Amino acid sequence: MELGELVSDLADVLVSIDASRVPFKNFRAGVGPYGEPQLVRLVKDRLDGLERYRGQVVTKRTPDLEVQGEWALEFKIARPYGDNGKPAENWSVNLLHPYEGNISAIGDCFKLLGLGGSQRRAVVVIGYEHTPPQVSLDPLLAAFEVVARDVARIVLGPRVRVTRSGLVHPVHQQLTVAAWEVLGRSA
Repeated sequence: MELGELVSDLADVLVSIDASRVPFKNFRAGVGPYGEPQLVRLVKDRLDGLERYRGQVVTKRTPDLEVQGEWALEFKIARPYGDNGKPAENWSVNLLHPYEGNISAIGDCFKLLGLGGSQRRAVVVIGYEHTPPQVSLDPLLAAFEVVARDVARIVLGPRVRVTRSGLVHPVHQQLTVAAWEVLGRSA
């Protein structure tokens, strides 16, 4: 299974979670306000409902989600605006901190590189924006690639990106799923 197919399936299940209109805690309906652990569990359940994934998807502490024998995935959420429509503080830091052991996407790359097993490894960013975007995720995704490559010396595969519009939340109307295969470390 190629990363592009998996990313497309992830976007589709996120849209189906959104369409259920089940709110997270006291937030507005839609997939956007969900926290990472809760969202990964829902993604696992929806993927498990698809024939090609049935019985092959598990959630773990590390990696967040595993398609057994295929992929080990770590997830991060990028949300420039809160449920209330106001700009979120520090929303981008979970991608960019270049330290091993940190909870950033780069820290997740280090964790993935430390995993045993033969499965391929990828870091996945789930981003939410207005339609049209008021704050584009593009600079953040590019900054992640630069910091991973030039600072942390992580070798990433090409970015795979899928965007879906028309989500039910009035702020988190557009979904972007971006992922990179984590290939190793450079010298």
